[in-house]
Amino acid sequence: MGKKSRVKTQKSGTGATAAVSPKEMMNLISELLQKCSSTAPSPGKEWEEYVQIRALVEKIRKKQKGMSVSFEGTREEFFSELMAWATECGASCDCFEISNFADEGYGLKAIRDIKAEELFLWVPRKMLMTVESAKNSVLGPLYSQDRILQAMGNVTLAIHLLCERANPSSPWLPYIKTLPADYDTPLYFEEDEVRHLLATQAIQDVLSQYKNTARQYAYFYKVIHTHPNASKLPLKDAFTFDDYRWAVSSVMTRQNQIPTADGSRVTLALIPLWDMCNHTNGLITTGYNLEDDRCEFMALKDYKEAEQIYIFYGTRSNAEFVIHNGFFFEDNAHDRVKIKLGVSKSERLYAMKAEVLARAGIPASSIFALHCSEPPISAQLLAFLRVFCMTEEELRDYLVGDHAINKIFTLGNTEFPVSWENEIKLWTFLETRAALLLKTYKTTSEEDRSMLEKPDLSLHSRIAIKLRLAEKEILERAVSCGRAKRLHFQKQLDEGIPLPLYEESDIALLENADAKLPIILRKLEEEDEHVQEEMSLAQIKPDAAGLDSSKTPVLNGQCKDLNGTQEDPPGSDAVVKESEAEKHDPSTKRTEAQGEEAGRDTRSFLMDFHNKTRD
Repeated sequence: MGKKSRVKTQKSGTGATAAVSPKEMMNLISELLQKCSSTAPSPGKEWEEYVQIRALVEKIRKKQKGMSVSFEGTREEFFSELMAWATECGASCDCFEISNFADEGYGLKAIRDIKAEELFLWVPRKMLMTVESAKNSVLGPLYSQDRILQAMGNVTLAIHLLCERANPSSPWLPYIKTLPADYDTPLYFEEDEVRHLLATQAIQDVLSQYKNTARQYAYFYKVIHTHPNASKLPLKDAFTFDDYRWAVSSVMTRQNQIPTADGSRVTLALIPLWDMCNHTNGLITTGYNLEDDRCEFMALKDYKEAEQIYIFYGTRSNAEFVIHNGFFFEDNAHDRVKIKLGVSKSERLYAMKAEVLARAGIPASSIFALHCSEPPISAQLLAFLRVFCMTEEELRDYLVGDHAINKIFTLGNTEFPVSWENEIKLWTFLETRAALLLKTYKTTSEEDRSMLEKPDLSLHSRIAIKLRLAEKEILERAVSCGRAKRLHFQKQLDEGIPLPLYEESDIALLENADAKLPIILRKLEEEDEHVQEEMSLAQIKPDAAGLDSSKTPVLNGQCKDLNGTQEDPPGSDAVVKESEAEKHDPSTKRTEAQGEEAGRDTRSFLMDFHNKTRD
């Protein structure tokens, strides 16, 4: 969320308050790297580990106080320079200006009427900071040797950003000077503010995000001070934890996928001007024009003069917004909480249930979601719960009974219950499961609402408590819906209402896309379960030859095979294909809507536009 810059008024690289010997600092860095690379803590010990890592980081930050690169003046003083630079580079700047929108921070304000779908902004490639521009910069020699940089585009962008910020002649300085001096991601939360997230579904990602950022910082601190190819980087005398945290947050909240110049694969980029837009509900209106080699942005709706211009970041939950973007969106139509469900392999009917689910394209164990909408479950989750609650006779009917193959299509359709008893069981299960999840929180919804009324509550605490409350409200609605459905179907059973029977002629009733089954695992509208484990850097040394690029930590605390810039071979459907890496890394995940939009224009390459902050 945008806010007035709090940058120091010191010159770049000056103002250290206390001298610290290189040896002393390297010892602390080594201790931090070792702590962050040790075996994952046992369940229930994650908070204890976080506190220990944080204590080490705070010790390092104290010794580095005053050493960070910064600019004189406030952020808004550089907006005119940004606009002038953008105009000089060929960007369109004639229908908006940068303005402060109070609680939403800085954004773009229309200075004339703009029609819906009108092309109101384009940004040429030469303005973008990309992995490719990093390779061609002073970072290039180290990039060619360091497999972490080669495998992780987001980390490359973060180091690239720091190098350019420290370079007085960098062509991107007009952009870098307008970036926030700090952020509201959990990396900036105080310890007591993070405590508000305990028991929420976001806490594991928040703790991992902090641990991985600290580990990456310690690793690159050693690289910068020991690797021969890092000798020319302008970071040796000023590479603090606060610097890296700032760069990580800048990239994590702003990174986007665009095509490379030849259009054969995707790369990560920071897009000046466009990343000033704030988020609202809507549709994707962002694309890349390969013919003109520029990012293009169409208006989401009609805007009158002086109105704020919004864009849609994507179908992110509020947990994702808080973790990766640093804000809570009050009117989030896509908010949800995760629920992990699976058929036990020790169950007698496991094989039959797994087979029915497989025919429907649903795994026997997965992470689904309870949504803020009504009903709170998707067609896929309804199908899973129906199979989960089937009797042996019902399973046999869907495997070898009359019209068994076609009946698989009815599993996610509310019009065709398996049986009244099955409906009663599945809604009872959902009601009970949601109620149990509610009991894991340490506070009630009423207590959270009372805390939010306190005028002295910090912004970060407010964000955390709002997220905690939103999760509870979704679970409470699930409990209420489950109870109402259970009672409804119990009444159907008690009154002997005939069960709607599926006939082949009823296939017309299945045209609702949300009810169609089988599905081809289109992310189940929910989250894929993270099946990769974090890599350990315990054995990694600054010698690049010892690096393993197959498993690497990423900025948001997740792990993936490569990074969000998996190189698709020429001719592949790079526009709509989601890489395995993206599935396991929410910070680079593309939305289903992007795939739908991609087919509109062969010249457009839609980007992962939702990984940015309200700014």
